[in-house]
Amino acid sequence: MDKLIRIGMDTSKSVFQLHGVNEAEQPVLRKKLRRNQVLTFFAGLAPLKVGMEACGAAHYWARELRALGHEVLLMPAQHVKPYVQRSKSDAADADATCEAMNRPRMRFVAVKSADQQAAQMLAKLRAQFIDRRTQLSNSIRGFAAEFGLIAPKGLSRLGDLLADIRADATIPDMARDMFETLARDYAHISAEVAVLDEKLLAFHRQNEVSRRLAAIPAVGPVGATLLAIKVTDA
Repeated sequence: MDKLIRIGMDTSKSVFQLHGVNEAEQPVLRKKLRRNQVLTFFAGLAPLKVGMEACGAAHYWARELRALGHEVLLMPAQHVKPYVQRSKSDAADADATCEAMNRPRMRFVAVKSADQQAAQMLAKLRAQFIDRRTQLSNSIRGFAAEFGLIAPKGLSRLGDLLADIRADATIPDMARDMFETLARDYAHISAEVAVLDEKLLAFHRQNEVSRRLAAIPAVGPVGATLLAIKVTDA
């Protein structure tokens, strides 16, 4: 086989398509691997450049391939798409990735560490839970209004509304049971948000970027931490 200098890899959950070129930019490798074959295959190659779209588990594979001595380049998927020369397929995507990674103006994505990915997971999970808490609050308020009970805006006033619901004898038992279901769900989600906030603050205390951002007027610890995590996602 001619000496490989660059491989574009199209990744999925189970099948990985490779497209490699030599120093003359001629294709010398078109290969499909199962997931459990990837690291063994690359361990047998001399160090070279490997390109992937920065999506899915790309950061995990980038770390693993770097550990084998390869230079890994990640690219935004939208920047690779223009290089697809034929109808979309795994082989065409691998070919496009191999071509795109060699373009002088290509913008690459920094490979994230496992700790950076964990921090981003924390921020995303917190956002999802906060959205869920807001949905539950709105549901309780909406259903309560149907029985003539309202409360001022704000999560802090929801407890008063729930107390009013429990004290209103005109509300049917079935509706009362549903309100209790919503209240339990709301309490559970609120407790989870509190736990995640504690984890955010622990991250803040250990992260220099977050601490520096918190020194800016009007930027609190939580906001600084979320911004610091967002910076690693750029």
